Amino acid sequence: MALQRTLSLLLLLLLTLLGLVQPSYGQSRMYQRFLRQHVDPSVTGGNDGYCNLMMQRRRMTTYNCKQFNTFIHEDIWNIRSICSTTSIPCKNGNMNCHEGVVNVTDCRDTGSSRAPNCRYRAIARTRRVVIACEGDPEVPVHFDR
Repeated sequence: MALQRTLSLLLLLLLTLLGLVQPSYGQSRMYQRFLRQHVDPSVTGGNDGYCNLMMQRRRMTTYNCKQFNTFIHEDIWNIRSICSTTSIPCKNGNMNCHEGVVNVTDCRDTGSSRAPNCRYRAIARTRRVVIACEGDPEVPVHFDR
């Protein structure tokens, strides 16, 4: 099973590098937004300062303070592999969500600041996440919960 998944991911990587497989324009834009808002493989967990810096750096405090955001601390291939798990219902009822367990930092607005200088409380942990995936091949496009 693990060997089959590895071979599938290697084939997908090869096809992507050759330009034979690409998400559609809209999905690519949504995928890039997902990466900007939710993926940071460079650390394993963050504190309040991490959340304050990353939320601003990733442009989520420009006009108002985003109340809650999750950063996933995994390699993008690990995150993309979640899209190959069994589909489950999303919060909106669509059936394109998938779940997996990953290392995250959850950033919650303290409510005591104003944009662009928003202040956050961090909780770093390993937990189950649910992401929506679209495209061919499927890529993550929305953090559901």
